[in-house]
Amino acid sequence: MKTSDFKYDLPQELIAQTPLLERSKSRMMVVDKLTGIIEHKDFENILDYIDEGDTIVLNDTRVIPARLFGHREGKEEIIEFLLTKQFENDKWETLVKPGRKAKIGTEIIFDKNLLTAEVIDILYEGERIIKFKYDGIFNEILDKLGTMPLPPYITEKLDDKDRYQTVYNKNAGSAAAPTAGLHFTNDILNKLNTKKVNIAYVTLHVGIGTFRPVKVDDVLNHKMHSETFNINEETAYVINETKKKGNKIICVGTTSCRVLESATDDKGIIHSMSKETDIFIYPGYKFKIVDMLLTNFHLPESTLIMLVSSLCTKEIILSAYNEAVAEKYRFFSFGDCMLIK
Repeated sequence: MKTSDFKYDLPQELIAQTPLLERSKSRMMVVDKLTGIIEHKDFENILDYIDEGDTIVLNDTRVIPARLFGHREGKEEIIEFLLTKQFENDKWETLVKPGRKAKIGTEIIFDKNLLTAEVIDILYEGERIIKFKYDGIFNEILDKLGTMPLPPYITEKLDDKDRYQTVYNKNAGSAAAPTAGLHFTNDILNKLNTKKVNIAYVTLHVGIGTFRPVKVDDVLNHKMHSETFNINEETAYVINETKKKGNKIICVGTTSCRVLESATDDKGIIHSMSKETDIFIYPGYKFKIVDMLLTNFHLPESTLIMLVSSLCTKEIILSAYNEAVAEKYRFFSFGDCMLIK
């Protein structure tokens, strides 16, 4: 299976640069995973595809202002750090540009009075492990010095940083938003409750894998980075009961999907746990618990388009993507969405 098998042509003008004025007004392409039949709907129509007793699963991670700009002592320069994963004792995995200025032992100054860091390790693909030094509360300092880590294909300024957060965000730690959830409003969630749809929450902190392209020709040679996730006992119970009763599990976003498939055993039973996952889902994968997936449109040749292709077929997904281009859907983080049913 080649990475190039997942390529499609996308005009630059279809990459959404800003969110819509109203979250729930996005378009929604509905794809039948068995037949490939496509319907063109609006996101607010999602209620028509979810029945009483079904469970919809949301990732409640919160994006942190993970992009920091610093310099070395006595140097006039800008070094960009993107915090991608937190460890104990104020250590973080980071992406650094330019990396050559962040050798092991280098001290980085972000604000001389508030925050400095030392580079303590360099990982296999060039990521740096840095250890922060500060007085006070780290999250408060990060809120003051950091900026929202928008993807590189978004070049326009985001006026309202809350629009890169879901309305149900809770647990801070992500370097990127779980973007399929950006379409939801409190009104939509209330309507789901009224319809007696179960709403379950998991947490996966989106990390470095989101920013890493697939650099190998053979998909099977790609190495996924691990990300930390949590699923509690209540969520596991609700999902297991839903499956017992013959109802559907609808994942919002590839992150929620990866959590559920990582926490489900071979008998189709999901378990509460907190751990890391490097699960790589590509065509040929047999889903253990996920029935439907709401997701945005993804980059060509990415692990995410491989994941959505595995829920139906690569041919169905690429045909749907080509139709989305023809119909001028908005793509990527602030774009429209696809419901695979």
